[in-house]
Amino acid sequence: MKYIYITLLLATMNSFGQLVKVDYADGNQKLEGYFAKAQKANPKKAGVIVLPAWMGLDAHAKESAEALAKLGYHAFVADIYGVGNNPKNTGEAGKNAGFYKNNPAEYQKRIQLAIDQLVKAGADKNQIAVIGYCFGGTGAIEAARGNLNVKGVVSFHGGLGKAANSPTNEIKAKVLVLHGADDPYVPAKEIEAFQNEMRTFKADWQMIYYANSVHAFTHKDAGSDNSKGAAYNELADKRSWEAMKIFFTEIFK
Repeated sequence: MKYIYITLLLATMNSFGQLVKVDYADGNQKLEGYFAKAQKANPKKAGVIVLPAWMGLDAHAKESAEALAKLGYHAFVADIYGVGNNPKNTGEAGKNAGFYKNNPAEYQKRIQLAIDQLVKAGADKNQIAVIGYCFGGTGAIEAARGNLNVKGVVSFHGGLGKAANSPTNEIKAKVLVLHGADDPYVPAKEIEAFQNEMRTFKADWQMIYYANSVHAFTHKDAGSDNSKGAAYNELADKRSWEAMKIFFTEIFK
């Protein structure tokens, strides 16, 4: 009876678009993701992976997954760090994020594991997109660099740098970069190198800049002081979300 009750409870949660915790693993490392079922007709069974910022699983990523479900996409918040490894402060966050930035194959592996869970939950393996915020935006670009089977990737105020040990590949996924015009954490040289990389590997890419916007412009808890380098910008937040929606309409047509 207990098993039946839990099964019915999960089915009810899915039917109303609430997030369902999903336990999975990378070898001995336990992972904890969150799934939201599409709340509108989704004939192509399109799915979207959401990659959180450098503090790990957070409310912002979960809210994005719920919003995506309301738009008609299956959504899954990926756990990159693993259970027990979420940083307690920005120092730990920088160390954790730095590991995956410098070891892109490990980042890509964790993203692929999340994709596998999204497919198990009902998404078509050939109709997947990846979005990410800040550190997660870097991950979205890495999904394209690693030629994961995704239709497109979206980076919201993400880092664009490429690790020295990252192999050079043809970039097949379409790429959308949504970037704060005044982001102090992504140097001009990094932007130039990224754009040259996209050109070299003949990617289908777009990059949109938002005026008066710095890092973390979609995060309401980032405050409003641009001088700190990270701040919320309501207009950029809304515009970037709309840009993502248009991009999805194209890649999932």
